[in-house]
Amino acid sequence: HLVEDGGESVQSGGSLRLSCAASGSSGFDPDYYAFGWFRQAPGKERERISCIASSDGSTTYADPVKGRFTITRDNDKDTVFLQMDHLKSEDTGVYYCAAFRFTYCRDDNPPRYWGQGTQVTVSA
Repeated sequence: HLVEDGGESVQSGGSLRLSCAASGSSGFDPDYYAFGWFRQAPGKERERISCIASSDGSTTYADPVKGRFTITRDNDKDTVFLQMDHLKSEDTGVYYCAAFRFTYCRDDNPPRYWGQGTQVTVSA
């Protein structure tokens, strides 16, 4: 259902834009799901870094990326984006797109669908 793109190797201080294309199959309408981005650094657990609601477009960010990353969605194209600016070496990891079970961004809304991940490598 979800296909990420845009992961690359970049130098510290640079920018990247990730995209997540959602394909609607039977029973899956992207317009009715909140979407988010997670990342998993080497040797660490997967962490949620951002979410965008479908109900009102409200967004949430984890503290490490707040002020540097921006999540947006284009409902006409069923695509979610993550603009990443001022990248740091600690942003290195595999980035996953997820569609949450419901329309809102709260901790009680679990991921339902996952993308395959895209590698982001930030060199110092």
